[in-house]
Amino acid sequence: MYGTGNKKMLNMLILEILQKYSDENHALTQQEIIRLLQQNYAMECDRRSVKNNILSLQEMGYDISMEKGYRLMSREFDDSELRILIDSVLFSRSISTRQAKGLIEKLQNLGSNFFNAKVSHVCNLPDLPRTSNKQALYALDTINDAISEKRKISFIYNEMGTDFKMHPKREYPYVVNPYQIVASNGRFYIIGNYDRFDDIAHFRIDKMTDVRILDEKAKPMKQIPELKGGLNLPKHMAEHIYMFSGESIPVKLETTEDMMQDLVDWFGNDFRVEKIGGGKIRARVICNASAMRYWALQYGPYVEVVEPKSLRKELKKDISDMMKKYRS
Repeated sequence: MYGTGNKKMLNMLILEILQKYSDENHALTQQEIIRLLQQNYAMECDRRSVKNNILSLQEMGYDISMEKGYRLMSREFDDSELRILIDSVLFSRSISTRQAKGLIEKLQNLGSNFFNAKVSHVCNLPDLPRTSNKQALYALDTINDAISEKRKISFIYNEMGTDFKMHPKREYPYVVNPYQIVASNGRFYIIGNYDRFDDIAHFRIDKMTDVRILDEKAKPMKQIPELKGGLNLPKHMAEHIYMFSGESIPVKLETTEDMMQDLVDWFGNDFRVEKIGGGKIRARVICNASAMRYWALQYGPYVEVVEPKSLRKELKKDISDMMKKYRS
């Protein structure tokens, strides 16, 4: 809140009123601005001062129309952009409910009252399954700083217990070389290297606590065999659809043409497809072995893995074990 009664702040107070009470479809009269200045800030003002200060705001670069009233025509974020940002917060499971509500309120304050009326239902949505880790946003910020400074991080990695609380997987911390933060399936992950090995590892940020930046410099990417040529993020994400770590392998699978959208949704556009008749197709993708096993079970009724034989053998055993559970 600006100091009230300070005439030097008048143009900023008028700008705040225009941001809150006007948009390209809703204008304010001089008298309405005068009334809102008195009502919200106990600021006395006359019609000439309103006009002069709005002219001053225009000279400062603010897009204010003076035709048929005064209205702020454009903002840093338009309504559709704010809606996208709010939806991103709503469906992110990497932040707590309290943090999500706080972020949404801040985003709503960037729009006018008319925008807020359109998204008023947001606060009535039931809580989504979110992380209980209140350190998640702090961890995200700390990791971002570590990546920028090219330093190692240490943290405690946790897992959910039957009491619905986070518990450390081990007593001593992990030491990791962080290279990239990515979002996948509503969660934030680090792509990095577990310091004891020379391969890529993924860690869910909402499962991390006590995150610290270490003084020691991070291991350069070029020392990781999989990252010698740098991190190709689109390729990496397409091959690690569930953020499993480990080797990526070529996979041949058969399915139907109406599964193309699902294939593109999961694997992107960089894979080969051939029609084999009868509405069926054969696709060849590169994917993390563990992730492909999980994905093939998820889409089992619609997809058949043809190669590699080793993965096919694992899936046959998985299906056999599942059948035993559902015999009765």
